[in-house]
Amino acid sequence: IVIRKFMKIFGILLLSLLTLSAAAQQQGQSEQDKIKEEKQLREYIDKNVEQTGINLGLEDWQLFYVDSILTHDVTAMTAEIKQLQASKVSNSAVYEQVQDKWLEAIYQAMGKVLNEDQWNKYLKQGAAREKKARDKRKAKLEAKGEK
Repeated sequence: IVIRKFMKIFGILLLSLLTLSAAAQQQGQSEQDKIKEEKQLREYIDKNVEQTGINLGLEDWQLFYVDSILTHDVTAMTAEIKQLQASKVSNSAVYEQVQDKWLEAIYQAMGKVLNEDQWNKYLKQGAAREKKARDKRKAKLEAKGEK
């Protein structure tokens, strides 16, 4: 449930940030807007690290790694999506592929940080369902490419 909420909230936040970003870029985004956007992203990551820590019973060292993973991957994903927007890519499937790539990276990294009990909780809270959906989209994309 937490992971599903995370994904929904993440998607909504990402879309709103990107919408704000696109609108601001068209009007010559000011430095204050960039700082505000970065602050919102940092707050979002901090909130998710805290929630994950509570829900999975993470130790301090695990919280550090989860924070590092999310900070790197979410920042990289946001940058890649902004680059697509700057290139005026309009195909939503391309954006979904970028999101899937980075969410898969988060999934794989979390597997290295969590112990077996925590990993099972993580999977039950929606990560397994999200992984299955990503794998299904990837298989569908690969099947299209082979035709």
